[in-house]
Amino acid sequence: MALSEFFPRVTASGTYLWNDKNIQLLSDSQQDHLNNLGTDAMSHVDLLSALSLLSVINQISPQLGQQLTQLLSNQGLTAYLNSEGQSVTNALNMDMTNIYAGAITLTQPIYMGGKIRAAYKSAKLYDEMAHLQCDREKEEQLIAVDEAFWRVVSLEHKQQLAQQYYNLLQQLSHDVDAMVEAEVATSADQTKVRVKLNEAEMSLTKATNGLVLSRMLLNQMCGLPLGNVYTLAEDTALLKYQPLDTIDMEQILNSRRELQMLRLGEGIANSGVKLAASALLPNIVATGGYAVTNPNFNNGYDQSFGGSLMAGVVVNVPIAHPDAIFATKAAKHKRETVHLQRQQAEEKVELQVNKLNYELGVANQKLLQAMSALQNAEDNLKNANESFAAGVISSGDLMQAQTAWMQAQTEVIDAEIEIRMDYMYLMQACGK
Repeated sequence: MALSEFFPRVTASGTYLWNDKNIQLLSDSQQDHLNNLGTDAMSHVDLLSALSLLSVINQISPQLGQQLTQLLSNQGLTAYLNSEGQSVTNALNMDMTNIYAGAITLTQPIYMGGKIRAAYKSAKLYDEMAHLQCDREKEEQLIAVDEAFWRVVSLEHKQQLAQQYYNLLQQLSHDVDAMVEAEVATSADQTKVRVKLNEAEMSLTKATNGLVLSRMLLNQMCGLPLGNVYTLAEDTALLKYQPLDTIDMEQILNSRRELQMLRLGEGIANSGVKLAASALLPNIVATGGYAVTNPNFNNGYDQSFGGSLMAGVVVNVPIAHPDAIFATKAAKHKRETVHLQRQQAEEKVELQVNKLNYELGVANQKLLQAMSALQNAEDNLKNANESFAAGVISSGDLMQAQTAWMQAQTEVIDAEIEIRMDYMYLMQACGK
């Protein structure tokens, strides 16, 4: 649309009008005078007196003068002049009852103060911005899918962990029931184990339900059938998700789509300044066309179609337009505002990248600590099982060891997922 403004515009138009009155160039008194032109003229000429005068001075005989007077009267000079006057009246009385008009016009802008070029450049920048916005939305969609993916992975692990924990408590409950029958444990111990077993069963149910819903959400985001269950290819190489040693901030600033859009916004604002300033500059337009009308005035007045070509140049020079001056100033302020917004966004990006890189390092530290705690929890659980089998500790102590092991396993799972997510957010912040 913006490109089309450089090219000429051709328009064809047609008109029909009906009028109940015609155009009269002469008034009624003037028309009456012309219609009786012979009568009025002859009333002012006394031919008999003239001919009598000629007879007196012996230029003609009285008989010849009388014959000439009668001859002139018989030739109908009066009627002839009246007829000629009537024809003039008819010629000046235009029949405008039915009017037909048609035209083909061409308009070509030559110089419009730069507004067409500024609008075209602004439209191209908007087009680039739309592509960047589309890419950005795709990127956001990929991030959302990744988040849903790792949520499913996390819940799969936690569901398996809840199942293992439930199996441990189920085995413990079976052992305590046997011990109560052997009268080496009390019913209070049996009740505590059953309470824990019920809690573990409830946690397993919640984990299973959460996993089902998370899978459905992931399928919906991927455009897949909601009820399908897919095996997720989990990346276990966590060593590659390490913080960045060096950060090329210039490359990051050039890669971020938000900053690219803001730079395009600066270009659009600059075009806006030129567009506003164009109202203070002259406009030059070439125009031409062919027009046809009926009645036709090309050769007098005629009830026929007649046409003519026309061409010209229109120049419009603004002299006093205060509103355009203030509009230009406002456009300059807007351009400066967009520039400041881009600078602020660059500072925020730099802060964001450094913050995410730091958080990725912290997540790796948390994973190491969680794995160390898990190793200790596994050793503690092993010793507790042996001590419980030997009758050294109670079922409550064993359940505490089992709970600590489950919490350590959960922390390891959360730390692994956190590392992957933090690395993904860091790559997104780096424009990768």
